[in-house]
Amino acid sequence: MDTISIQLTVYFDEPFWVGVFETISQHQLQVSRIVFGAEPIDEEILLAIQKYQRLKQSPSVDIKSKQQHISPKRLQRDVKKQMQQGLGTKSQMALKMQYENAKQERLQVRKERLEKKKQYVFDLKQQKKKAKHRGH
Repeated sequence: MDTISIQLTVYFDEPFWVGVFETISQHQLQVSRIVFGAEPIDEEILLAIQKYQRLKQSPSVDIKSKQQHISPKRLQRDVKKQMQQGLGTKSQMALKMQYENAKQERLQVRKERLEKKKQYVFDLKQQKKKAKHRGH
């Protein structure tokens, strides 16, 4: 049976509070990010969890997961260590990939928009040229 693990990390990233959802499923890590702005209260965090399905996920990154039993004290130490370190490097890599993909999409949309504008201006000039030629 496949297990899905979802972890929400909320941290302060100058000047905003940011939440990062890390989803691990079938040895694949996907990350999504939400910006809270001011320090989030419990209700805002619950709303973010409810909106989780609508967030844009990063591309999958392969990871190797260990399915071993971890003692509660070890788990507490690991959580404390993660809190001090911040995001894991795999998560950062996934967020960077998501950012780069969004950047490429924006560039492509901008290029198409500029080409449409250029074509519109060209067509307008052609119409004016034809109207002049006809004596209007």
